[in-house]
Amino acid sequence: MEYVYAALLLHSAGKEITEDNVKAVLEAAGVEVNEARVKALVAALEGVNIDEVIQKAAMPVAVAAAPAAAAATPAEEAKEEAKEEEEEEEEVKEEEAIEGLGALFG
Repeated sequence: MEYVYAALLLHSAGKEITEDNVKAVLEAAGVEVNEARVKALVAALEGVNIDEVIQKAAMPVAVAAAPAAAAATPAEEAKEEAKEEEEEEEEVKEEEAIEGLGALFG
């Protein structure tokens, strides 16, 4: 996790995320640097829009819609259920992608 935090710190400070910069941050924090992990991190973040990833990760989970009026038809209810299932699938895919990134870095 320290490696990802170092990259986020560099990004937040507006610095380029390079192997040397990540090593410097980790060493300043007293972390024993693993060269392979640093290289993997920098390679994995190449071309990644970190702001976009953070924004997607910080999205609040959609709250279930309030119960519809009693006038809702079965067809409308079926459409709503299908829409909710689709949204849940998208959320699961996003969560899996985020977890996958975390596995790369420790």
